[in-house]
Amino acid sequence: MTRLIIFGAPGAGKGTQATRIAASLGIPAISTGDIFRYNIKNETALGLQVKEILASGAYVPDEVTNAIVRDRLDQPDAVGGFLLDGYPRTQAQVTELDDMLAVQGTSLDAVLELTVDTDEVVQRLLKRAEIDGRADDTEDVIRHRLRVYDEETAPLAALYRERGLLHQVDGMGEMDTVAERLRAVLATLQS
Repeated sequence: MTRLIIFGAPGAGKGTQATRIAASLGIPAISTGDIFRYNIKNETALGLQVKEILASGAYVPDEVTNAIVRDRLDQPDAVGGFLLDGYPRTQAQVTELDDMLAVQGTSLDAVLELTVDTDEVVQRLLKRAEIDGRADDTEDVIRHRLRVYDEETAPLAALYRERGLLHQVDGMGEMDTVAERLRAVLATLQS
C-alpha cells in the first residue's frame, strides 16, 4: 500500500495527516500546496505565476500542476511510493495522473478522504491564518475555496468509489484521533 492520495476540503487536516502517514510508511508526502508556497516564498518563476491565482482562492491551471506532479513523481524517492496531498483536484488531473502512473507501470493503491464539517473547517482555517500569517486565508477566500472544492474536487470521490479505491475517514476531532482512524483504515488495506 504505497501509492496513495489523501483529499478533503481545505482545512480538513490533509497536510498534517499526510506527513504522519508518509513517515510511517517510509514514502514522501507530496503536497502541491507546499510546492506552490515554497516557490512563492522564494519568488521563482513558478511562484510568481501562481501567487495571484492562489491569493484569489482559485485553482492553479491543470497544465502547471500536472507538470509539477509529473516531475515530482519521477524523482527517486517517489519511485517506491508516495502520498499525494492536494492532487488531483479535477477530473482532468485524475486522467493525467492515471496516464503518469501507467507510464511507470503502476496504479493507485487507495484514496483516503477526510470528511469534515464546513463551519468547523472555516474556524480551523481562520485560526491557522492567525498563527501562520497566511494572507490567503480570509473568511471570504476560505468560503470561496470550499465552494470550488465542492464543485470540482468533491465529485472525484464518486469516481474513486466506483474504482473501489475510496476510503472515507471522519476528519473531525483531535489530530491523534483522526490519525488513529486513518491507521485503522490503512491496516485493513494491507491485510
